[in-house]
Amino acid sequence: MKVPVRIGAILRAIALTAAVSTSLVSHAATSTLDQIKQTKQFRIGVAPGDPWYFKDPMTGQWTGVGVMIGQQIAKDLGAQLVTVETTYGNAVAGLQANQIDAMFVLDATDERKKALDFPANPLLWYKQGVLVRSGIKAQTWDDLNNPNVRVGTTLGSATERDITKRLPKADIERFANTDETVAAFMAGRIDAIAFYHPALVIAYSHIHKGTVVVPTPVVAIPTSAGIRKDDPQFKEFLNKEFAKYYSDGTVQKIYAEYIKTKGVDPTKVPTVMEKDSK
Repeated sequence: MKVPVRIGAILRAIALTAAVSTSLVSHAATSTLDQIKQTKQFRIGVAPGDPWYFKDPMTGQWTGVGVMIGQQIAKDLGAQLVTVETTYGNAVAGLQANQIDAMFVLDATDERKKALDFPANPLLWYKQGVLVRSGIKAQTWDDLNNPNVRVGTTLGSATERDITKRLPKADIERFANTDETVAAFMAGRIDAIAFYHPALVIAYSHIHKGTVVVPTPVVAIPTSAGIRKDDPQFKEFLNKEFAKYYSDGTVQKIYAEYIKTKGVDPTKVPTVMEKDSK
């Protein structure tokens, strides 16, 4: 007994499989640099998180340190910067799906390293800091390690975990989010807010109360940019860009320029360099 064979269907299936495979191979073979040269577009992910990314509610335009750095690198690439709205949680998927080319100020955590690559050179540094009210000494962490000092922080954050160990004697008050912490500071219920210093600078720009201090010993953390895996050309390109713009002061200049737009004197707050000159 002969079994009817759908030769046409089989051939179409084989052709489709071959086409898909060819497409995948072609996509994998096209580096991000080649793609940018072809499209003349450099796409970066942007997500709410001032001072790195800020969306103007009136115009819908994105700005921030990450956007300004992206503009500089796009210029070097001879391309136009394109901002693609995302979240920090979705950035990995967006990169893998080729929706964006890079996400700046994305920390190279062990979990993210499983899915993405990161240039070896840091883009900038942020430091564990405090926004303290007038009269509170905070030059060192020991100054704050006092039961008479009330320190506010966000529950579940990396900062909370750090100061819980660093300040065992302090009166640490934990809040659900940054807004609640700032409100408690404004109301005088806490003496200091602990967080990474760029976020504290933005908080200060809203309330203009207190002083942003990075106590010693300094806890400095490097941040980089997430890119797709297996793209050594683009990784090396960004690695050199980061090294150049960090060493020649461009990154700090961009940061200073941006926080000026927030009404903050950049000479009065810590820098985004590993070590402050002052």
